[in-house]
Amino acid sequence: MFSKILIANRGEIAVRIIKTCRRLGIATVVVYSEADADSMAVEMADETVFIGPAPAAQSYLVADKIVDACRQTGAEAVHPGFGFLSENAGFAKRLAAEGIVFIGPNPHAIEAMGDKIESKKFAAKANVSVVPGHVGEIADTAHAIKISEDIGYPVMIKASAGGGGKGIRVAWTQKDVEEGFPAVRAEAKASFGDDRIFIEKFIESPRHIEIQVLGDKHGNVVHLFERECSIQRRNQKVIEEAPSPLLDEATRAAMGAQAVALAKAVNYDSAGTVEFVAGQDKSFFFLEMNTRLQVEHPVTELITGVDLVEQMIRSAYGEKLAFSQKDLKIKGWAMESRIYAEDPYRGFLPSIGRLVRYSPPKEGEVDGGIVRNDAGVREGDEISMFYDPMISKLSTWGETRIAAIDVMGRALEDFHIEGLGQNIPFLAAVMDQARFRSGVLSTNYIKDEFPEGFAGTPPTDYQRDLMSAVACAMHRIVTARSAPQLVRDEWVVIAGSDKRNVRLSNGGSSFQVEMIETGRKFGLTDVEWRPGLRIFRAKFDGKPFTVAVKPAAEGFTVRHRATTLHVLVLTPRSAELHEKLPPKKAADTSKQILSPMPGLVVTMDVTAGQSVRTGEQVAIIEAMKMQNIIRAERDGVVKAIGAQAGDSVAADEVLIEFA
Repeated sequence: MFSKILIANRGEIAVRIIKTCRRLGIATVVVYSEADADSMAVEMADETVFIGPAPAAQSYLVADKIVDACRQTGAEAVHPGFGFLSENAGFAKRLAAEGIVFIGPNPHAIEAMGDKIESKKFAAKANVSVVPGHVGEIADTAHAIKISEDIGYPVMIKASAGGGGKGIRVAWTQKDVEEGFPAVRAEAKASFGDDRIFIEKFIESPRHIEIQVLGDKHGNVVHLFERECSIQRRNQKVIEEAPSPLLDEATRAAMGAQAVALAKAVNYDSAGTVEFVAGQDKSFFFLEMNTRLQVEHPVTELITGVDLVEQMIRSAYGEKLAFSQKDLKIKGWAMESRIYAEDPYRGFLPSIGRLVRYSPPKEGEVDGGIVRNDAGVREGDEISMFYDPMISKLSTWGETRIAAIDVMGRALEDFHIEGLGQNIPFLAAVMDQARFRSGVLSTNYIKDEFPEGFAGTPPTDYQRDLMSAVACAMHRIVTARSAPQLVRDEWVVIAGSDKRNVRLSNGGSSFQVEMIETGRKFGLTDVEWRPGLRIFRAKFDGKPFTVAVKPAAEGFTVRHRATTLHVLVLTPRSAELHEKLPPKKAADTSKQILSPMPGLVVTMDVTAGQSVRTGEQVAIIEAMKMQNIIRAERDGVVKAIGAQAGDSVAADEVLIEFA
């Protein structure tokens, strides 16, 4: 077995690989950029090598620097993780020429299947059903428009070397192609160093299902069943699960056999994923093959018990697979939620900054299930604008699909992050939706279920009771410390638009709560909270729960899953006066265009004195390797420009002011 492996990646996947290497007794080397100097992966690795500035094109994507790091440290092999150089056949060949083992498939397999254009040609020759599209080179935007019109809208514009949701646009009209093609090409060049693009028919209401394959250097290939990855936003996977609620045994076997046949055709000898687009009728078409470890591999590991990183290492070392297809079984169900640094309340725009608080849920066996959190960050770390916005991958396992969802819901409740926007409330909302729980999914799910964007969910009767009880308990605990003479049992509670009288008795870590108007009584027990904490844990009517809390005038802001309420705890007299307060007026920003996110101004497309029409492109802001087009929301004449190309801007910074 290898004695030392270099990990040519960063963040949570670098940490994930280190954990397996430690278990196998293999020393690790981590390369790092300026932005990652104090990262968790750097702290955990046995050795580290600095490889340059923060931009990936100057560090993680420079093969010479990775090879030099291997020479410096004596690393025998390189694990590329995912992204960066993981699907670069030239890099794999370079390592081989240097006598360094690439922990991934052979260069031929990468070339045949890793390139999205070549993989479709290869699949077609192998009589594998593929999605209709154009798989040749595309010269320019005019050529892209002609191809799109020949295929018929809608079409998908994709980077040939793409992955991770980067370099993808869906075009419904010619205008979409005119704007999308150059944007995708720019993203592809920046993210992968390869600006080749292909276009294919976009199948409406599809499901995204992928088959995990695993091969060795002795001709053995197996599949480890499927993952459903249909919950996507901007072509970026958000929630994955294994197995898929769509498939029956016959369809699963057919997809698995096709994936294995395709892998064998190119002598595939590592972990890889054959992706399919599936119809609700269980029809399926080959989409592409990712010749690397997938972000969502934990759900496969949870239902099979197979460590995919270990198997990649063993295969690269030349060992035979220790199991055959008949040895593999599906046990239970697994879910994965990607915790992103993005603000779901602002159109899921990237949110960079410092993790002022980072408190993940307890891992291991929980309430009959399993919780696993793959992360590469700690409290105090900074989420940089230079890389992917993922904070961690939260995975859960249960005996059934509903059990896995329920464990995930509780784990999301227990996940507390402060300092930047994050999508935990949104993920919790999906877990609670009847449609998601029923398994009726499609890649349009988020668009269908949240057509106006995400604004949280309205409180249920249970949540109003729970939040009212929590606020009263916190108010009593605070009052008992600061002014015990003011402690009382009855309060007027205003929770959002709901007003009620609440009686709170006992104290310490347990309370009895009564909603006076209705007579409903609840026990609030096993309370874990003290002033200053932002998490309140307890049992409400015997059921464990966690809410995020922070103090507000005369009360608290309380969030339970996707529901947030400002809860006031008032005396009867204060409640009377509160009703007389005038509503607060919002600031007038109608004559300004604000940056919706922190990022880098790529272009400023207007000048002072210029007339602008509604919907016109006025700037492009880049954040987390994604280019975001900023459009005017009204007609007007530009009075002043607040930023120029090359400037870094904060969220809500004024970009343009109208006269």
